[in-house]
Amino acid sequence: MPRLRSLVLLVVFCGVAPAEDWPQWLGPRRDGSSRETVSPWKEPPKVLWRKPVGEGHSSPVVAKGKVFLHTKVKDKDAEEIAAYDADSGKQLWAKEYDRGPLHEKFIRQFGVGPRSTPTVHEGKLYTFGVTGILACRNAKDGKRVWTVDTAKDFSPPHLSFGVSCSPLIEGADVLVNVGAKGASIVAFNKGSGKVHWKSQSDPPSYSSPIAFGKGKERQLVFLTGDGLVSVSPAGKFFWRIPLKDLLAESSTTPVKAGDFLLGSSVTFGTLGARLETKEGKPTAEQVWKNGALTCYFSTPIPVGKEHVYLVTGSPPPFAKAVLRCVEVKSGKELWKKEKVGTYHASLLRTADDKLLMLEDFGNLH
Repeated sequence: MPRLRSLVLLVVFCGVAPAEDWPQWLGPRRDGSSRETVSPWKEPPKVLWRKPVGEGHSSPVVAKGKVFLHTKVKDKDAEEIAAYDADSGKQLWAKEYDRGPLHEKFIRQFGVGPRSTPTVHEGKLYTFGVTGILACRNAKDGKRVWTVDTAKDFSPPHLSFGVSCSPLIEGADVLVNVGAKGASIVAFNKGSGKVHWKSQSDPPSYSSPIAFGKGKERQLVFLTGDGLVSVSPAGKFFWRIPLKDLLAESSTTPVKAGDFLLGSSVTFGTLGARLETKEGKPTAEQVWKNGALTCYFSTPIPVGKEHVYLVTGSPPPFAKAVLRCVEVKSGKELWKKEKVGTYHASLLRTADDKLLMLEDFGNLH
């Protein structure tokens, strides 16, 4: 997990329409897809601007001409949320807050900055710090609206690398995987920060949730420390499929591809579950498992309904990342490309079904 040292804007998108915002983890549809196209380049993309930033693994997000980034403040137990002008890189505002000390078992090998990616929604910015502080700010000026210390309020088990779940907005709520007893999944009112509902008792994971479906079939799916869990937007339990990582390092986001849902972790491999509706209630049934598809940090990206592209990884000392193309309905590997990173590489699907891949070596393909 490389430390983020600079914020760089490259010119790579070449669509004729205005640039699409990227306001949350995995983009506007939370599936790693963009509605823009990228023309093949014969030389490195032009760097428009570059800014030094603090330590962290949080991804930058873009909304209404601003870039937002969540980082650690140097030499302090504090984190910073900053906004930059997307065209010029000029810093528009920066807000620092005390995050408190890290727990004594925190593994510092890969840095101590925030992991969770902010979410921008209707003029508000939602962040979830590495020590569990969930906050809402005005995107315009960074003024704080509310803050919740989830570690203090719910006392979940500590994650070795800190809190990593990126907030999900659903209706009037902002949801995160807290991972406490009776409060594994918690929905907070996005306007006030007050708890709307709590569900399940699964331990925490590093994964972020997704939402899909309409009406009574709308569901929120989390990969907790125990497995894939589906609940309604009101917190009603729908279904569960066990998926437990031996290292307790489940990091990938669940992926919907057609009528299948995929879940993965580094020691478990990947499973495919068929999504169905029975008696008016969403259900899921595991169809396959492939123990070789060990996604470590990189979330798989579907292209169409039949194929999914994923980067598998291995923990130290055998760390290596491999790009694979897999058949969604069977879990069968169709082809692979070795050595695309040490631990992982991130993928993004463009409008013309091409993939951008950023290796943790720093190479963009």
